[in-house]
Amino acid sequence: MNRIKIALAGVFLVLTALWLLADSFAPQPFTYFRFRDVFIQYTGVLAIGAMSLALLLALRPRRLEPLLDGLDKMYRLHKWLGISALVLAVVHWWFAQGTKWMVGWGWLTRPARGPRGAPPDTATLEGWLRAQRGLAESLGEWCFYAAAVLIVLALVKRFPYHLFAKTHTLLAPVYLVLVFHAAVLVRFAYWSQPLGWVLALLLAAGSVAALLALFGRIGAGRKTQGGIEFLQHYPGLDVLEMRIALEPGWPGHAAGQFAFVCSDQREGAHPYSIASAWNPRDPHLTIIAKALGDHTARLRHSLQVGTPVTVEGPYGCFDFEDGLPRQIWVGAGIGITPFVGRMKQLAAQGHANAIDLFHPTSVHEPAAIAKLTADAEAAGVRLHLLSGAQDGRLDGDRIRAAVPDWRDASLWFCGPAAFGQSLRADFLAHGLPPARFHQEMFQMR
Repeated sequence: MNRIKIALAGVFLVLTALWLLADSFAPQPFTYFRFRDVFIQYTGVLAIGAMSLALLLALRPRRLEPLLDGLDKMYRLHKWLGISALVLAVVHWWFAQGTKWMVGWGWLTRPARGPRGAPPDTATLEGWLRAQRGLAESLGEWCFYAAAVLIVLALVKRFPYHLFAKTHTLLAPVYLVLVFHAAVLVRFAYWSQPLGWVLALLLAAGSVAALLALFGRIGAGRKTQGGIEFLQHYPGLDVLEMRIALEPGWPGHAAGQFAFVCSDQREGAHPYSIASAWNPRDPHLTIIAKALGDHTARLRHSLQVGTPVTVEGPYGCFDFEDGLPRQIWVGAGIGITPFVGRMKQLAAQGHANAIDLFHPTSVHEPAAIAKLTADAEAAGVRLHLLSGAQDGRLDGDRIRAAVPDWRDASLWFCGPAAFGQSLRADFLAHGLPPARFHQEMFQMR
């Protein structure tokens, strides 16, 4: 999480520093309208810069995963860049449009205009850009309204995922129009300075990302075809276990990673943790999906043995590799999935680690518990099962009592985000180094 905060702050600090090299918040003479002009430039640069980076992260670039601690963290940064861009765009729009309204309401008096100059010479780049200002302003205003609606819809969890996936793609053409808006209206003098060079790079990279998104090319090089070869439904948990046989092309995966699986082109791909170890002699994935929405609730009715699927990945850095002799795992509810895959890997390869796995679940499903217990025994993992209200609530004190040498351990958590944040705060307050707490932030929106 700290990497996300550092990256987000770093983006705006770098863009602000570059802007201050090119302009000033204290124009002379200092008046509201002169400040408005520079502040519109500043907020516009930050907003389009944030949008450009958000689009780049939407491509799921694998080289950034180690730097940002996995795709789950990258998507969290993508989300906050989008929110930041929206806030900045609202401020940018208000200073541009709201000022005109305040003049009309009589709250402000616009300074007298100087003599109108000669029309721009469209034979030069600067002149051509000046000639496009009216069009760029009009298109930018309407695209701001469209982007605001689309970003808000993306943040509404009740908005169906398949509709979110389709409407979110519409941000790509909206962004391309905003690139035109920014390129025309940014001060021409910026382009010859470091701010302009960085901005040009961001606009170009963001435009490429938008085109790839628009034509459905995100993750195209990491997709493998497969088919369902086994299905088992656990009615008490409302969970579906599916085994996918993979065709050649899958690069292999580490336990704890996840993949995007698509069984219905109209619905699109959904992310799932991988609950199996990789064996190149038996190329398959096991996915455990809980009915948390319309799509996942329909899976047990829509899937059958032989159903073709497309698998994209693998993604994520929740890989259990920290070099410590002791680990504590907490898999809450469906968050148990990555630990199942890791136990299968350890059972096949062996290990010297001391591992305690805590699994709180509200429902006792005998068949699922039997499989989990068998996996833990085969992997040499000590299982602590808290099933239903009778076993009580899992918290930091309970974990520390069960694992006296917890100070020598790392803690790996997958489950509800609020529970993970609470557990992290508790352990850090008791002296666990922040780098030893690993949390899978499995939320794509």
